[in-house]
Amino acid sequence: MQDAIVITDLKKTYQDFTLEIPFLTLPCGCILGLIGENGAGKSTTIRLILDLIRKEAGEITVLGETTGTKGFEAVKEDIGVVFDEPGFPPSLTGKEIGRILRYTYKRWDSAVYEKLTAQFGLPMDKKFAEYSRGMKMKLSIAAALSHDPKLLILDEATSGLDPVVRDEVVKMFSDFTRDENHSILISSHIVSDLEKLCDYVAFLHKGKLLLCEEKDQLLSVGWHFDGIAWNAPSRGIPVYRLYNPNNGDHHYTMSAQERDMLVGYGWQYEGVCWNSAGTDKLP
Repeated sequence: MQDAIVITDLKKTYQDFTLEIPFLTLPCGCILGLIGENGAGKSTTIRLILDLIRKEAGEITVLGETTGTKGFEAVKEDIGVVFDEPGFPPSLTGKEIGRILRYTYKRWDSAVYEKLTAQFGLPMDKKFAEYSRGMKMKLSIAAALSHDPKLLILDEATSGLDPVVRDEVVKMFSDFTRDENHSILISSHIVSDLEKLCDYVAFLHKGKLLLCEEKDQLLSVGWHFDGIAWNAPSRGIPVYRLYNPNNGDHHYTMSAQERDMLVGYGWQYEGVCWNSAGTDKLP
């Protein structure tokens, strides 16, 4: 089965910020959590995956199609998206937004949309501009789930929700990936949501992908999330450091398999450069 998302040698530069991701994958049927401080590059990564901004280098494949191609335009039908700032027209009501989306997506299911918006207790005759932040996020989640997507891309989708609704939404997302053809990429600063949901965790720091591992593997060796980075346990856990001679980048991984794959791509293995005996923070 193909991966839902594959990123290779990705680079995007702004005046005062550069995002570099040498390799990242989201397997089908899994949930990948993007974590990192504000400004780490999470939203930029999501916009690059959706082909909303242009990359300088690298390749991104989504559901088997490369971004920037006609094939990718067709596969957008299979992607449900929730942005940190929902972009529905402010003058439209929830009902009117549903009517428009019915003609936007080929597999739009009005019954699912009506069921979810009712479940969320949304006032569907109220204009979107009059919604609270939590209401806007609920409507965006309902819309994203109402056209039978295979991939959900969620940028702070649980932000602004009260705890009871947030738990309900987290369960929805978890149930979504019970289908092995469904996958989720989610960024969130709410630690409990990531711990409940994610199969994999990718840590971005100042535009660099420092770590991407299975969550259970990290937890099994005693790592914990402190709100900014994954901290290591007291005993030494090896982290492999690799160097790209083409651009001077470094990449860190706990996976020997990923280490060997990057070496095959021309990266240089520099050995076990870090473990918890030396410091309990990622560099």
